[in-house]
Parts: sequence; C-alpha cells; structure tokens
Amino acid sequence: MKKNTIIGIALLVLLFVGYGIYQVKTSEKQAEQQKKYEQQQAEKEAIKIAEAEAARLAEEALSDEDRALRDSINKANEALDRLTLHGETLLAALEGESQPFTCENDYIAVTFDNKGGLISGVELKEYKKYAEGERTEPVKMMLDGSAAFDIELMHQGSTEYVKSGDYYFTPQVDSLENGCRVAMRLQLDSVSYMEYVYTIHNTGNKSKDYLVDFTINQQGLENWLEAKDKIWLNWSNKSVKNERNFATESSASTIAYCLHEDAEVDEIDSDGSKEKLNKLDWIAFKQQYFTSAFLAKDPINGKLSFKTSKSEGKDFMKSYNADITIPFSADQESYDFAFYYGPNDFTVMKDVEFAGDETHLEEVIPMGGWIIGWLNRFLTIPVFQWLNSYGMSFGLIILILTIMVKLLILPLTYKSYMSTAKMRAVRPELEEIAKKYPNQEDAMKKQQATMELYRKAGISPMGGCLPLLIQMPILWAMFRFFPASIELRGEGFLWADDLSAYDSVWDFGFNIPFYGDHMSLFALLMALSLFAYSFMTYKQQSATTAGQPGAGVMKFMMVYFMPFMMLCFMNSYASGLCYYYFLSQLLTMLIMFIIRRSVNDQKVRERLLANASKPRKKSKFQERYEEALRQQQEQLNREQRRQRR
Repeated sequence: MKKNTIIGIALLVLLFVGYGIYQVKTSEKQAEQQKKYEQQQAEKEAIKIAEAEAARLAEEALSDEDRALRDSINKANEALDRLTLHGETLLAALEGESQPFTCENDYIAVTFDNKGGLISGVELKEYKKYAEGERTEPVKMMLDGSAAFDIELMHQGSTEYVKSGDYYFTPQVDSLENGCRVAMRLQLDSVSYMEYVYTIHNTGNKSKDYLVDFTINQQGLENWLEAKDKIWLNWSNKSVKNERNFATESSASTIAYCLHEDAEVDEIDSDGSKEKLNKLDWIAFKQQYFTSAFLAKDPINGKLSFKTSKSEGKDFMKSYNADITIPFSADQESYDFAFYYGPNDFTVMKDVEFAGDETHLEEVIPMGGWIIGWLNRFLTIPVFQWLNSYGMSFGLIILILTIMVKLLILPLTYKSYMSTAKMRAVRPELEEIAKKYPNQEDAMKKQQATMELYRKAGISPMGGCLPLLIQMPILWAMFRFFPASIELRGEGFLWADDLSAYDSVWDFGFNIPFYGDHMSLFALLMALSLFAYSFMTYKQQSATTAGQPGAGVMKFMMVYFMPFMMLCFMNSYASGLCYYYFLSQLLTMLIMFIIRRSVNDQKVRERLLANASKPRKKSKFQERYEEALRQQQEQLNREQRRQRR
C-alpha cells in the first residue's frame, strides 16, 4: 500500500473519531441544557401553584366587609383608569346603540353607522355578484362588519391611545338638490370635536356619482393627538368573492397607490406588504372588477398590507389594511378627501376628478406596460366602445374586433408568408451547400455560403420572424384587455353565460393537476385550432427544416406540446379571451390558405434566381455579419490546430 494512501486512511479515521467525540460532547451538553430548562419550568410551575394557594388562603381570610371594600376600591380604580383613558365626554360616547342607515343615488347605496361614524357598507346597483351558478345579489364592496375607519386619539394624562371607531357619533342627514349630506360628529371634550362629513352626489354622471366626498372638520383636535403634527388613521376592509373563478379574482386583487410627484400608479409587493410609502395621492383596495379608493387633496403617507384567504371556503378573499399618516395643523379646520366605490371601468375612472385634478384611477386596470397599454387605451378600448354603441352582442363585437385586428396585421402576415416561400424556393441550393460542407468543422463556411445565397437572392433571414415579433404587442394587448374588461362581465354568448369567466360544459367533481376541475369548451376549441394552425405552419416550413438537427423535437414542441400547454393554461381563463384566440386562429388559417393559393412557388423561385444573377451591393449589416463569421472561423481554425499538436 502506498504511503499517501496510508496517510489518507489515517486522516479519515482521525476525522471520524474526532467527529464522534464532538457529537458525544454536544449531546451531553444538550441533555444538560434540557435538564436545566425542565428544572426551571418546574420551579416556575411550583411558584405559580404557591402563589395561587396563597391568594386562595388570603381570600378565605378576608371578611365580607373586607371583600366589599376591596371590590369597591377596584371599581373606583377601574373607573378612574377609564376616565383617564377616555375623558369625561368620550367616556359617555362609549355607550350607545348602533343605528345603521342608508343613502343612495342611481348607482350606489351607501350604508353609514353611527358607531365609528364610518361607511359600513356599499352596494353597486348595476352589478351582480356570482353565487351558486348565477348573478342575482348586488355586488358588495365589503363584508358586513368588516370595514374599519379609525383615528387614533390620546387623552391628556393618558399613555394609551383609543380608536375613534369605538365611539358613537351623533349623525345628521340633510337632503341636497342632487344628493345627500351626512355629518357624523364626535364631541371630544367641552370645546373639542371631530366631524366626518360625507356627500353623495346624484348627477347622472357615473364618474361623479361613484365618488363620495369626505371631509374631516376639527376643533381642538391637537389636544387629542399623540403627535401634534400628524393624524394617524387606519382604513381597513375585507373584500367579498364576486366572480366565478376564485384563483383568478384573488390574483387580480391587491392594493394600488398613486405617487404624488409624478402621478405614477403602482401596486404593493406580491407578499402583501410595502413599507414607508410617502406622498401619495390615493390608496386603492383593488378587486378584479371593482375598487374602493381613498383619495386625498394633499399628499398623505401610508403603510399598506393585505392578507389573502388561502381557500375558497373562507368568507373573504383579501383582507386589506392601510395605516395612513395625514399632515396636521391646528390652524387648518377642514381636511378634504373622497372615497371611490365603483367598477374598474376605464371610461368611468379616466374622468374621475377630485379637487379639480385628474386622479389617474383608471391606471389600476391592468392594461399592460408602455406599448401594450398604449394599444389598449387608444385602439382596443375606443373600437370596442364604438362597436358596443350599436347595441351588438359581445360575441359579435369580439368577432368584428378580431377581423379588424387581422386586417391591421395582414401586411405583416403576408410578408411573413413570403419569407417562408422564399426559403422554400431556394431549398435545392441550400441542399447543395449542405453537401459541399458536410463536416462539422466547416460549419462557419456553410453559414457564410448560406448568407451569401440569401444576399444574392434578396432573402432576409429575419423576414419571417420580424413580422411575427411586430404583431406580438397586439396579441398581448388582447390578452391583457379581455380579462380586465368589465364590459364582458355577465355577458353571455352561445353556451357561455359569462364571457369574463370560464365556460364550463363539464364539471368533473375532482381536480386534475395543471388543468382544473372542469372542461372549458372555448378553451378546447382554441387548443384544437392552435393545433391545426401549428400543423399547417409546420408543413409549410418542413421544406426548409427537413434534415436539420432537432427537427423532430421542434415538431413535437410546436404541433403537440404548445396546444396542450395552452389548453391547460387557458382552461380557467375568461371565455371571451379563449373565443377571441379561437377566432384569431381560424381567420389566420383562412388568410394563410388564401395567400398560399395566390402565390406561385415556381414564379417566386424564378424571381429569386433572377435576382441572384444580378450584381448586388453588400449592406453594411451584411459586411459586419460576414466579418464576424470570418473571425469566428479563424478562431475555430486556431483552436483545431492547437488540438492537433
């Protein structure tokens, strides 16, 4: 046995022995610590038992007079503590009876509660929630008893704060010419008070009537604030499940906010919390199709968070919370805010104004990023609204919209097809090049010869890809538009009773992983049309890909795997989106069939060969590309020479 082997074995033995000794000592130390912990717990339990026994004996030793005196002193101390905590006036406001009442206009019914002086419920009259297979009940913006709107108050001399929501406000309701006014006053002491004033409008303008103006009037409030320069306010709520698909609605529900400096709208982190957000114009508790928003005239700060219900059986979907800081000055008697309770309707939200300024509330609607959002705002939505103004069914509107989109990208589709036709036309020449350079080490020369053929014939290798890439923003815009379009909500077409939800034609009664517990017919038709289109496209491209490495894998991925994955992915998506993609694939196949019948491949080949015979100046891109290939070839040759040495 070699010396190094012996040394290695010895070191391993020492290592195992040392580790064993370390483990024994560690186990002994842990056992000693556990024993010490158990002794400490036993001593604590013995002390508790002894204290309880001493208290029992002391209680038995007291006379009835002593017990009565002790109870009287305890009650007096409790009363003094309550008086110190609340003050005399607020202490009286703790007693009362909840008396909810409702004010409404043509679009919303708002319920107020004198306990807390808050809005305790909002119903949207035009919209119905999905429950047990139908939409009959009105949409509620909050669960009963879940809303909270508290200002933190602190009585002089106390070290603890109290919440305004625990007290009974004095309400006053006044009818207005176009709405109603609700005032809720809480008297803090003999000279100080706090008053909430709500104004509901009834003008017939949705952008105005979904807005509830809210003003905080105050006098002497600085004497009741822990920090004299700010108001600490908590606004929280729980959202109700209103749609068919729990997972989709839950993922679309979040908290959004608008930064004052640049009017940028964003959402909080996906984990449900985001710290220290300063200078906000508004905060929105956003659901898939509806939003509750708190708007401020002057910038506010906030700490936002939400919790998500983990299962559909819960009574809420999202639990929202916003800890808001409002800059305060004792000289300012009124603070102006507003609540928006309404639909995520682009046409309504974009016209919502507060304090004479645009609010940008429409940006809570997920229209997509820069290019995608621009397409949806200035193309898709106006066309959709224009078609809707004629009273058409939404199934017909989607069909017309699909045809318009296909006509818009028809030049790109034609160019993509012609690029594929040109590649088919020079297949014999490509095969000759492949025969001339069969070896792997000649790959660069083969590539150079191929590029030279393309240059002479006037073929762009990217000619088939670029048109597809250019039309991708339009396809993605449709993907973002349909699930966010409240116009489709509750609208039926053919067997689908709601184009904003999936169309289940078969409920399995069990869940299939990655697919779901139902079969969506529109999703199935979409997948079948995608399979047909992929198969047709692959047959057209097979002339240029036959014999290439990985052709079989590409066929499997393109023809079979992608339609299957899209079926699983889209099975629980909005049936309106699946219907659009189904129509899009059918129209694409029809257009490709017409183009193919109108294009003569032999004439294309003759034209390309004629181009190849003409002298053609190289483009700067071609020169740079060939120079890069030449350098790569030289580097490859040097590497091969080094390997031979």
